[in-house]
Amino acid sequence: MEIRRANEQDMGGINNLLRQVCLVHHKGRPDLFKYGAKKYTDAQLLEMIRNDSTPIFTAVDKQGRVMGYAFCIFQQHLDDNILTDIKTLYIDDLCVDENLRGQHIGKSLYEAVLAFAREQNCYNVTLNVWSLNGPAMKFYQSCGLVPQKVGMEKIICPEGETAL
Repeated sequence: MEIRRANEQDMGGINNLLRQVCLVHHKGRPDLFKYGAKKYTDAQLLEMIRNDSTPIFTAVDKQGRVMGYAFCIFQQHLDDNILTDIKTLYIDDLCVDENLRGQHIGKSLYEAVLAFAREQNCYNVTLNVWSLNGPAMKFYQSCGLVPQKVGMEKIICPEGETAL
């Protein structure tokens, strides 16, 4: 397995994994996530692959097939009224093919992201995880991540209805 920056040839494999992620979220919260969708269009994905401020890392096998990915975004709040100027590498999405889980691909991707963040002089690495995704929560905790903030909600629509 090799972990490297994504390239245009990886788009098909990345799109497959984006659909897997959306399906996990749809199954957990069909009121929020559409069935069969993916987070980014091909044009958005290509732009992110080409942009150094949104690095995407892929784990690929010897044949170049995408086994997993980590989408990242640099964040920094320069001259903010209340936040310090720290440089953060935010993991926007991390996924390993559902058929390949348990082979430490996710851990390898995460460690590659950490190494990259250190090289880029980041203060921290952050991410969000949906509470509906118990396996992901356990994975991130096993990597040493701890909660930074918690998003909360109260659904107020009558049962069975959606606000559209």
